[in-house]
Amino acid sequence: MKQLLKEREGAVPASVRSDLEHIFRAAYPRVVGVAARVLGSRDEAEDVAQETFLAFGRTTVPAGEAVGWLCVAAAHTALNHLRSGRRRVSREEAASDRVGVAPDVAETVVAKEEQQRVRAALSRLPRKQAVALVLRHSGLSYAEVAAALDLSPASVGTTVRRAESALREELNRHASSR
Repeated sequence: MKQLLKEREGAVPASVRSDLEHIFRAAYPRVVGVAARVLGSRDEAEDVAQETFLAFGRTTVPAGEAVGWLCVAAAHTALNHLRSGRRRVSREEAASDRVGVAPDVAETVVAKEEQQRVRAALSRLPRKQAVALVLRHSGLSYAEVAAALDLSPASVGTTVRRAESALREELNRHASSR
């Protein structure tokens, strides 16, 4: 996938893409949505979207392929954030800044722990499976996922099902080792 992205990036344009603002306005909510699904934080997702659009602005990706490219790049960047552990610091800062108490603290704690388990398991999946799963569960159609990941549309369902199965296995493996 990295090779595909590098090939599509091509030469660095001398100036910002003329279509960047139009594509940004059209694709920003979807790009943030993909990143938020991986990260669980809108603030961090917006940071990832910013990184993604900055990278996109230097590419020569055709406008018709922009949304797919941006969603894949956002998923990769968000997974990189998860894997690098940068989130730990921001979680700790957010926890120390919180004011007030949630109505049901136990439910909140359990839900957050479960979300963290799922995100950690997602970060351990093979990259292509993780991205396919995130893109499909972010609302992209099979055709859009296929175009974004250079798959045949017929294989997207199988790839997503295998990713879901691998995610369940990963969750079970780490649940039994606790």
